[in-house]
Amino acid sequence: MPLAHGGLPSILPADVMAELKETATKLCAPGKGFLAADESAGPWLRAGHAEAAKIPDVIENRAAYRSLCFSTPGLSEHISGVILHWETLFQDDGLGKAMVDIIQGNGMIAGIKVDKGYNKKGMWGTLVGPLGHPEVATVGLDDLQDRCKKAYEKGARFAKWRNVLQLDPAKGLPSDLAIADTVHTLARYASICQSEGLVPIVEPEIVPNGNHDIFYCAQMTEKVLAAQFKALADHHIYLEGAVLKPNMVKNGLAGPKAYPETIATLTCQTLLRTVPPAVPGIFFLSGETALNEDNEEEATINLSTMNKLFSGKLPWHLSFSYGKALQKTCVANSQAVFGKYQKGSCASVGTDGNVMQAAGPY
Repeated sequence: MPLAHGGLPSILPADVMAELKETATKLCAPGKGFLAADESAGPWLRAGHAEAAKIPDVIENRAAYRSLCFSTPGLSEHISGVILHWETLFQDDGLGKAMVDIIQGNGMIAGIKVDKGYNKKGMWGTLVGPLGHPEVATVGLDDLQDRCKKAYEKGARFAKWRNVLQLDPAKGLPSDLAIADTVHTLARYASICQSEGLVPIVEPEIVPNGNHDIFYCAQMTEKVLAAQFKALADHHIYLEGAVLKPNMVKNGLAGPKAYPETIATLTCQTLLRTVPPAVPGIFFLSGETALNEDNEEEATINLSTMNKLFSGKLPWHLSFSYGKALQKTCVANSQAVFGKYQKGSCASVGTDGNVMQAAGPY
């Protein structure tokens, strides 16, 4: 009998486990990563459509843009999975073709963002962090079973859920309370997803806002990931049918700058200490960068440096799950998965810093 994490018999049927493993394996194809196309209408409204009356037009324009993007010839040479917002999963293009069919027809797998965000009022009794609000709890578990079922029926085969943690060494953030809430919520989400045939992306994101150094980020990232995989074990998650989406270990946006080699070394060291080899893939979020840095260039260099320095030494596929860092091109990030990206070699990268993309955490 197949065993779940922790050596206990899995409660999932054998055919479901086999499908989850097959999907996860395809998502971890060499040289490929995720296109995160799951932002809500908010960033589009901030980009110049401020009036609420324009929301229907924004949604229609987004659908047209999405269909154009998803049908790009050769996109599947670099992208294995596309993460969709709930509204996009059920949209058609102008000719009546479903978005999921466009994605699958172009050789990729459709995924779905299923968390419902968080309330910035935060968890009562927690301290205000560098995001300007208390520590938070992501919501959406109450009807998740039904939504996962509907998503699978529509053609989605993996899902994403994001929890946010803040760093502040002076205040002891993240607190043990916030970590416990994060890892429990993500484990519950993962178990529900797998029960409905969806591969869960487990995303305990430590945001880079703050003035901390990279070593504090490494310490807290290791603590969070250790707790996360203990929670996944407690919930009998089938690791071969799940993937991880962590933050890179980096300095705070206002902290002392760390170089790519240090980022790569501490990130991989942290992962090797905490992530079981049964996990097939790790897909990094790009994270915020300083306004004078290009988000795509920085994220691409960091990923490439990891795969170059640790080539043949890592038990998982180490790749990308970028949205902001794929605004210009995904070719460079595909090269980064092989550790072959050369700084400045992509003409569309590094042209305008991060100013035009400074929307902040969604």
